[in-house]
Amino acid sequence: MFVEKLFLKSYRNLKDLELNLSNGVNIFYGNNAQGKTNLLEAIYIASTGRSHRTHYDKDIIDFTAPSAHIKAIVREENVIDKIDIHIKRDSKKGIAINGLPIKKLSELFGHLNVVIFSPEDLSLIKSGPSERRKFIDIQLCQIDNVYCYNLVQYYKVLKQRNNFLKKISIQNSLKENIFIWDEQLIQFAKKIIDKRTDFINSINKISKDIHKKITNGKEDLELIYKPSVFSDNIQEKIEKNIEKDILYKTTSYGPHKDDFLFFINDTNAKDFGSQGQQRTASLSTKLAQIKIIEEQKNSSPVLLLDDVLSELDNDRQKFLIENIKNMQVIITCTGVEDVVKNLKKECKIFKVENGCIFENF
Repeated sequence: MFVEKLFLKSYRNLKDLELNLSNGVNIFYGNNAQGKTNLLEAIYIASTGRSHRTHYDKDIIDFTAPSAHIKAIVREENVIDKIDIHIKRDSKKGIAINGLPIKKLSELFGHLNVVIFSPEDLSLIKSGPSERRKFIDIQLCQIDNVYCYNLVQYYKVLKQRNNFLKKISIQNSLKENIFIWDEQLIQFAKKIIDKRTDFINSINKISKDIHKKITNGKEDLELIYKPSVFSDNIQEKIEKNIEKDILYKTTSYGPHKDDFLFFINDTNAKDFGSQGQQRTASLSTKLAQIKIIEEQKNSSPVLLLDDVLSELDNDRQKFLIENIKNMQVIITCTGVEDVVKNLKKECKIFKVENGCIFENF
């Protein structure tokens, strides 16, 4: 799978452009604040429908324009998908696949699978549980449409239950009807918890092996799933905490409270790992993510590397490069010479300057 062409219009600071990309390595170089990361963000949005940098769609629209447009031509062997995303300042964004509008964002997943690795990925380990839940959900939604459906339904029911809890706090007699939401919540929650358990077990096994190789056997990486509640006792937890939920007007237990932790040599990497250890653990996890997509989808995802090679020492750079063969890679950097030298393979090179992108011949 690879992005064959990318069209952007009124997208952040990037001038309207049409890019023909290689199915191998593509390098976009230039000084900071020229638009390199914006390009990767656009590809990420073409994959997931959401930015990894902002919660507000309007942030990506050029200040002088009413809307932005992203179009990606994605090829997988003889199959071509055209992803068309129209982001409007004052209304909901529109998404079409092969000219047909989609009704649900979940319908976009799987048409373009991506893995992104950036300096901010340290937040996967250092930040709060929401970032780690987002990592799990994006990964699973790319490879499992059923999980994506269950996740969307769970959050829909969760919102409805929380709204009903607010009504109960005003009119307590309504409490006897809370079971209507509890039954649905528990049904979807169990499926999500079971799938997340399987996913963490899989990615833990793969990332553990990768991490040992990167550290020459000196470090043992362990990913541990910390669900808010287990699938076999969620009903009991929900029922026992109804008064607490009414008091705080929110649902205390469920997948929306889940987390998973990184341990290096039996020590919590978030609290006690060095920045180097955290970065290596993140790299191991991202490489494991690629392998899982390859196994599940029988094709490689597109790898987006946002100025990360300069953040890695020579050994980690070499390991990363050795593990990204036979897939499309889109790299941003400030200095192109060192990247080309380390890759030791043919690359398509673009210069990014003041929002303009020029192909180097």
